Amino acid sequence: MLKRLPEPRRQGYFSVWPEITHSFADKVGQAPRPMNIVPSPAAISRMEETLSWTVGLDPVDGKIVWLRAFGERWKIICWTVGLQRSAAHEHWLYALCVIAFKLNGRRLNRNLSKRNVIALASAVQR
Repeated sequence: MLKRLPEPRRQGYFSVWPEITHSFADKVGQAPRPMNIVPSPAAISRMEETLSWTVGLDPVDGKIVWLRAFGERWKIICWTVGLQRSAAHEHWLYALCVIAFKLNGRRLNRNLSKRNVIALASAVQR
């Protein structure tokens, strides 16, 4: 959603040049321009709601969640946070479980280990 928002522009500056229309022959060797689709206000408010979900997480867990949300590969995530693949995946699952518990209004016992929280969340799901 953040990628789809339009770029901020300085106030007071504008162009008096006319918009250039290219013919097909001009466009043959060019890379396609990204489409500027402005998101709806409802989509922006849903995105703003999700920004607060990672507030109570450990910084490493929050970073892993955001990197996965942006579609980053596990190899890049592991290099960024300094964890092995299995440990990074466990941190990611734990963070998603904590977020799900918060959104459902359930309290989470902080004395539980990461694996116990993941097992508890999968048991609740069934």
